[in-house]
Amino acid sequence: MDVDRFRTVLRRRPSVAERLFTANERTYAHRAVDPAARLAARFAAKEAALKALGYGLGGMRMAEIEVVRDDDGRPEILLHGAARSRAAEHGVSRWLVSLSHTDRLAQATVVALAR
Repeated sequence: MDVDRFRTVLRRRPSVAERLFTANERTYAHRAVDPAARLAARFAAKEAALKALGYGLGGMRMAEIEVVRDDDGRPEILLHGAARSRAAEHGVSRWLVSLSHTDRLAQATVVALAR
């Protein structure tokens, strides 16, 4: 994900952040001077999780897929609503998540593990 492009979208349409991200995700991202890179990495993770569940962009509400941090700071996927139901249908019991970003590029790798 191109961070500059994502920053432009967020600036032009502030409501996009509310539609895509949970309150906790937005709060975490805004602890940084420039939250765009953190949000872009989370968007990339949400898109990857959607694809792992068999959906493309627009397949379900992005805010139903939440990127959280565990006690050690590692990213984790927390599902809500339809995303949780879809994962249960596929037997997904665990997620592996890797996020990375620079000022210009954000990326994520997400793997859904089934029982």
